[in-house]
Formats: sequence, C-alpha cells, structure tokens
Amino acid sequence: MMDGNAAQVADGVHKVRRSRGRRLLRLLGSACDPRAWAHLVKIVNFYNYTHLQELRKARLAPGVNISPTASFANGQNIEIGPRVTLGAHCQIWAGPGRARVVIGADALFAPDVMVTASGYRYNDGAPVTAQAMDEADVVIGADCWIGRGAILLAGSRLGRGVVVGAHSVVRGEFPAYSVIAGSPARIVSERLVPECGRAEWDATRPV
Repeated sequence: MMDGNAAQVADGVHKVRRSRGRRLLRLLGSACDPRAWAHLVKIVNFYNYTHLQELRKARLAPGVNISPTASFANGQNIEIGPRVTLGAHCQIWAGPGRARVVIGADALFAPDVMVTASGYRYNDGAPVTAQAMDEADVVIGADCWIGRGAILLAGSRLGRGVVVGAHSVVRGEFPAYSVIAGSPARIVSERLVPECGRAEWDATRPV
C-alpha cells in the first residue's frame, strides 16, 4: 500500500513531448492557418496606431532612443527631450485634450514604465468608460531615472535628477535630486551629486 505522497507522485501528469515530425506538422499547420495571418495583420495595425502614428505627431529631440515595443497615446501632446531612453513596453499617454507629457533631456526609463496625463472619473455614474476624464500635465525633469514598472499619474512633476524606485506609484511634485519610492511614492533619500557636478551638468546639459 502506498502512502499519500507516493500516490500523489504516481498520479502526476507529465508534459507531452512531441516528436520532431509532429512539431514540423504543427509548424506547417500554423503557416497555412488563415487565422494566424489575420492575427498578424492585427498586430501590425496595433503597432502602427500605438507607436508609429503617435510618434510622428510627437515632438522628439535629437538622440532619442525608444524601444520598438513602447506605446504612445495623443502624441501631439508629447514632448521628449534629447538623449532620452525609453525601455521596452513603456507606455506614454498624454491627455486627450490639452494635458501634456514633457520628458527632459537624458531621462532614463526602465522597461514597463507607464506615464498617463489623464484618468476617468468614477463617481459620475456607470460604466466608467462613459464618464469624463480629468487630465493634468506630467513634467519629468532632465536626468531623471524611472525604475521598472513605475506608474506616474496625471499632475506628477519631477525635478531634475529625480530617481523613482521600481513599481512606485507617483503623484504630486518632487524636488530635484530626490529619490522616491513606494505606493504612493514618497521621498526616501537624496541623490548624492556633488554641488559642483550639479552646476557643471546644469550648464552643459540644459533641458
């Protein structure tokens, strides 16, 4: 008689391992499936209207480095300064009205950062998507470093050189060279840049 653990192992499920021939047949079947090609067209369309079309409307300074998987909304209200780097899957959503997203020179965005200059109201009725949106500018100073997965909400303003911790939720105004983290984000430290270095950087690398 087996004990409980032995019985559990005996009843375990193993992954089905296909032979090379079966994998080839699966590949041929996928290549001939019109649904796969229709989905590819959807992906191309999505990439066009969330990346290419919006970037054409945005104001981009020289030397910008943008991941091809980044997405944008309301590009006419987006301004990105020189030498900015946007990592994979970043989302930069300006407001549908007038709210802008302004990113200063040399800012660095890790992957999966989201910046939004608007948000739906939630007390005006239902469904949420039928309600009006509130919007406010998001201004990110030069030389800011935004950690992976951080979210910057409408009205956020970061001074020059601010560091934002990974997965922080940012709302409000934060002074230059502060280090912020948490949900909601708060100041946890200060970036140790020598005063002489700050002055030199400010003079040679303007926003």
